[in-house]
Amino acid sequence: MPAPDSRTPRTAKTLDLAGTRGDTGGGSGGGSGPAGSSAVRAVPDAFLAAYDAVLARWPVPVEALSVRTPHGTTRVNACGPRDGHPLVLLHGGGATSTGWLANVGALAAAGHRVLAVDLLGDPGRSRPDGPPLDGVPGLLGWLDAVLDGLGVPRADFCGHSYGGWIALEYALHAPARVRRLALLDPTQCFAGFRPGYLLRVLPLFLPPRTAAGALRYLDRETGGTGLDPAWRALYALGHAEFPATRPVTGPRPTAGRLRALAAPTLVLLAGRSGPHRADRVAVLARKALPEATVTVLPEASHHNLPMAHAAEVNRHLTDFLADFLTEGS
Repeated sequence: MPAPDSRTPRTAKTLDLAGTRGDTGGGSGGGSGPAGSSAVRAVPDAFLAAYDAVLARWPVPVEALSVRTPHGTTRVNACGPRDGHPLVLLHGGGATSTGWLANVGALAAAGHRVLAVDLLGDPGRSRPDGPPLDGVPGLLGWLDAVLDGLGVPRADFCGHSYGGWIALEYALHAPARVRRLALLDPTQCFAGFRPGYLLRVLPLFLPPRTAAGALRYLDRETGGTGLDPAWRALYALGHAEFPATRPVTGPRPTAGRLRALAAPTLVLLAGRSGPHRADRVAVLARKALPEATVTVLPEASHHNLPMAHAAEVNRHLTDFLADFLTEGS
């Protein structure tokens, strides 16, 4: 993807919500997730430079927003018309919000106000400089605070991988705030991980955590194709340079909870996904959400779905969300 003109404005703004809400994490005990901490480790300069290099490749002007919440300062990369309908993007583990570089141009051109969030505690520019998150309620409360800080009462949501699980849980948690929901090869939403995948990925999280190990993992899972080289380098740096944190997870939503899902839903699955069998997930998703649109992209892998197959992904997303122009916000 070509880099934007060097004159493209990239502005920064801080939105302060800290102290205006109670601690949504249920206390400062050790949470099981992207945990906040009063002692925040300095982010390595090499990582920040790599992050900015990927963000510079976005084909649209970017407004860098820092949203203060009770659990920390959250980075949101915003683009698209300010009066467009909000679309919140939640990335997969370790991907950072910059990983949407192949999608944001089409989404902004379709009239969306794109709000790409760096998950708190994950590699990125968000800083967990408040009390720790405490499990799933803390994670969802943090996202409540982010939307409040942005002044967004209701939005469309799109999540990839782990971000898909967060988006689905948030739609179940706050149905009035989620207009439409798009899930890109979501994990732990309709089926568990393949045992063989867990065995393959385990060494990645054992010490020493190295950039070379992260690159081998990406290449194995994608066949070495479809990833932006600058983003690939950023992912590897994040894996090697950030402290290991245990992501907030919970059980898969039950059939009863999924029946209560109010938001129209799109599920895009990667036919060559490593974490799960796409055909099985498609069957289970259609059974759990009979009204959902469920599509398998047969040549896509889990990790390269948003980039290598951006044209298909963007077409499905913009078609699914298109009626926001005539439907009320």
